[in-house]
Amino acid sequence: MLKEIKYLIFVIIISLFLFFTGKYYFSDEYKKKSYRSLNNINSKIDNYSSKLPTLESDTDNVVEYVKQTTKKKKKFNFWKLLEDNEE
Repeated sequence: MLKEIKYLIFVIIISLFLFFTGKYYFSDEYKKKSYRSLNNINSKIDNYSSKLPTLESDTDNVVEYVKQTTKKKKKFNFWKLLEDNEE
């Protein structure tokens, strides 16, 4: 009997917790606060990004391209290797 009352109290507490949590998160007041905070974050990002200094690019003409005059292509003898292994 005492065990069943304890389980009933646990179920009631858990269901009340879920009910009040859902009621708070689906309320209009919470939606207004979250929307305002998102707008506030966006305005802070815009304000901060406008104050950032920009650096000049100092990487112009840094890479020098080397022109290769000789093109040696290695010949692969894959089929010859297979023929030698068959014997």
